[in-house]
Amino acid sequence: MKKLVFGGVLSLVLVLFSCQSKKESTETDETGQQIALITDYNDLFAKFTKNDEKLYVINYWATWCKPCIEELPEFMEVNNELKDNTNFKMILVSLDKSSALETDVKAFIEKNNIPTDVYLLSDNKRQMEWIPLVNERWSGAIPATALYKNGKQLYFTEGTLTKEQLKELIHKHL
Repeated sequence: MKKLVFGGVLSLVLVLFSCQSKKESTETDETGQQIALITDYNDLFAKFTKNDEKLYVINYWATWCKPCIEELPEFMEVNNELKDNTNFKMILVSLDKSSALETDVKAFIEKNNIPTDVYLLSDNKRQMEWIPLVNERWSGAIPATALYKNGKQLYFTEGTLTKEQLKELIHKHL
């Protein structure tokens, strides 16, 4: 009986530690927008590799990246045009330092009225593992944009996209 209790306690401790190592700090506001710190790229990928007929536009960016900041207003215009389409979702993935979530990232989101879900991926130690999983041609430079549908990547580009290019890509795959 003591072995059974000890085994149960040990299992509980292991589960607690494994949950702690995959910590995801999520905040959802009154509009349903999620702003989250994700420390494991697998948790991020699970957000947009679903088999749900939805087209996911994933934009990798950072608050310190001038080309990223320059293209975001046009991305938000396109997002606004498609906000009522249930088969479309845009997600921004910040590659800022995790310490910047509460300061720079949230301030940028508020100042620029960003309505999309924003995830800050802080899995820096394994970036050479997850960057090629996003796309084998990706050097890691930002901005970068990928389109996914039903768990498959349909498009990837490193560099900026114009509003017209983004709209064309979305309508092609929607």
